Amino acid sequence: MHLLFATSIVPDGALASGYEIANAAIIAALRRAGARVTVIGFTWPGKPASDPKNTIVLGAVDVRTETASSLQKLAWVARAMLSGLTFASVKLRVVNASEVRAAVERAGPFDGYVLNSVQFAGAFERLFGDRPSIFVAHNVEHRSARENAAAAGGLFQRLLFRREARLLKTVEERLCRRARFVFTLAEEDRSALGVASDDRSAVLPLVTCAEPPVQKTPRRIDCDAALIGTWTWQPNRIGLDWFLEKVVPHLRPDFRVRIAGGMPSGLASAHPGVEFVGRVPDAQAFVRSAAVIPLISTSGSGVQLKTIETFELGLPSVATSHSLRGIDHRPVNCVVTDDPVAFAGALEAAVADVGDVDGSAFHRRQLKALHAAIRLGLEKLGPVGQEMFV
Repeated sequence: MHLLFATSIVPDGALASGYEIANAAIIAALRRAGARVTVIGFTWPGKPASDPKNTIVLGAVDVRTETASSLQKLAWVARAMLSGLTFASVKLRVVNASEVRAAVERAGPFDGYVLNSVQFAGAFERLFGDRPSIFVAHNVEHRSARENAAAAGGLFQRLLFRREARLLKTVEERLCRRARFVFTLAEEDRSALGVASDDRSAVLPLVTCAEPPVQKTPRRIDCDAALIGTWTWQPNRIGLDWFLEKVVPHLRPDFRVRIAGGMPSGLASAHPGVEFVGRVPDAQAFVRSAAVIPLISTSGSGVQLKTIETFELGLPSVATSHSLRGIDHRPVNCVVTDDPVAFAGALEAAVADVGDVDGSAFHRRQLKALHAAIRLGLEKLGPVGQEMFV
């Protein structure tokens, strides 16, 4: 079976975000199931595809809103309004549909499509109706856009998010309706997308790597708590704001918190122990240097890859209930609370008695369930998919 994996940004091997980690895990699982997978999409500027022989590169794009110029943002908004596309999808219209179709035909034939999230599929939706498809919903995007609208500080931004939510809901409904099968990354997302039936969808339990992480050296703890993420992404920013505004004031003054990753302008904390360190060369080494990991998601859908990584590494954590969406099992060294005062208290207690666990059992459980879900989805593609399991 030959599948075309259609995605906005093709893998470049960096695994710099949760989205990229999830894509790598899904593509690898499809290939372990026996499928030949060709990826089509764009690269980040200056970052070539990690698997060029099995990748169709349509060009290089930088889709980050936070680093775009004001002129570029206005151009995206204008093109979105004129085309009727979402803001996220119009960023990918740097090539036209005929160029995409020509690239697909040169690399074919294909037995089916894997439409990876809504951005690329929404930008070139009419191209993917000639073969059966699986839709991978990383998030319930229209719900995230509604939450972003509620959290927006200005009227214009709020109106844009509301428009995005309305359009995304329609696109997600069409993609789910046309797909032979839908993969979500969290159980609650199946019902939110209207595909809760086991005949229509399944949850993909993810891993951050094919083999469980092996720690060859003891941990050296350099700070009390560490957080890393793309904080310019609005759902992540909402959680970080909650942590800084509601939890951090209840931490003792000498409690050391290091926050790494892409930062929006104006982010600050009055707490003397909070340090913003920007991008770090080794994300795993960074989180292993902390006594405890705060898992602080309060909005959005899909799954938190940082939660999965923390559990794979066996690190102590304090988590909001929202941070555990899409995860059926949590280790004994994870404390769950949505109360800010209790959250701060649990962080301090974890630092006073650091207790790592073996994360390999969690990894094995996730990987086994991932393989079972992938098999189910491929079988739903029809006779071509079933041939793989004869």
